[in-house]
Amino acid sequence: MAFQQGLSGLNASSRNLDVIGHNIANANTVGMKASRAEFGEIYASSINSAGGINAGIGVQVSTVSQLFTQGNITVTGNDLDVAINGNGFFELTMPDGSMSYSRAGMFKLNRDGEIVTNMGGQLMGYPTDVAGVRQGFESVPLTLPTGGPIPAKQTTTASVEFNVDARAPIAAAAVPPTPLGTYATSFNAYDPQGIEIPVGLVFQKTANNTWDVYTSVNGSDPATSTPFSISFLADGTLDPATVVPQLQLASPNDPAQTFMIDLDFADATQFGADFAINNLTQDGYRPGELTSLGISEAGVITAKYSNGQSQAAGQIALVNFRNVQGLSPMSGGNWSQTFASGEPVRGAPGEGKLGYLRPGALEDSNVDLTAELVNMMTAQRAYQANAQTIKTQDQILSTLLNMR
Repeated sequence: MAFQQGLSGLNASSRNLDVIGHNIANANTVGMKASRAEFGEIYASSINSAGGINAGIGVQVSTVSQLFTQGNITVTGNDLDVAINGNGFFELTMPDGSMSYSRAGMFKLNRDGEIVTNMGGQLMGYPTDVAGVRQGFESVPLTLPTGGPIPAKQTTTASVEFNVDARAPIAAAAVPPTPLGTYATSFNAYDPQGIEIPVGLVFQKTANNTWDVYTSVNGSDPATSTPFSISFLADGTLDPATVVPQLQLASPNDPAQTFMIDLDFADATQFGADFAINNLTQDGYRPGELTSLGISEAGVITAKYSNGQSQAAGQIALVNFRNVQGLSPMSGGNWSQTFASGEPVRGAPGEGKLGYLRPGALEDSNVDLTAELVNMMTAQRAYQANAQTIKTQDQILSTLLNMR
């Protein structure tokens, strides 16, 4: 009887409409992947039946598969919005301790400095040093140092790249003598507590290709310091035999607390050009509060502080699966691992087949509304056609029953 075929068709069409309706409802859901109902025919089994003569008994929904195609990427400008451009999923530790995976990169900071989703899942990543070099291969929940300022760092090295004028006369032979301080520069060093220590460097020519360097610390008179000499070769570069001694500094908070710093003059030159400081850097800094965040395409999270420092605070990890169709969809735009999906394969963005990250952007749903509306009309007609087969079968039965 055709009732079975029609009923199975109604059930399959209804399930198809459910899937289409779910797609349309989530057309604006970030990271959502459209689903598709896939059908298979049903045949009755008979031991002695010959092939090709069995009438089918209907249809069934074999599976509802998801389409893991790339969605459009929309720029938002939000520091913690991240889109995956390519393969991969964000790895999340949910509040109950279970692991889930997502393409929705709408992250937030909670009060503990953890990067979390709207469902409370903690974003997983790799620890790094302050330069962004990965320090391990086991993913851990990413946490940013929002609880207080980063500590100060004592200055250990100051690098000064400068040019002294080869045309300058010897200071003592000039008429009048060249005043001490004609060629000078300064910078701020930092003690272990991050207190600034003004340091001055004064250059005075004492002979051809030879200069004395006087130092000033905490505003002292450079003339009272013991100078050291630097020499230059005929081509204007610093003589490799020149020894630049360490400089002793004292903390303004406690003058008895002294420490030594290295002065690096390796790039110093003496050319026939005006005196100039081309570059001056030192490696110390005062404490700083977190002011902003940045995420690179490789997933390295950089924290920027009020003292001008930028330090890496971790690297976002991505995972992929051998069979993404085997993942089980969950609420909140997440998927969970199953036996069919296989074990997650972890890596950093851009490694192997994993995609890169697009910071300040989100991946839109890959639902094609136009196609879904057409699919909905097709499913509606299929539902009506199956209902018509039941109606026709009912009319046939009615005719048989009314026979005299």
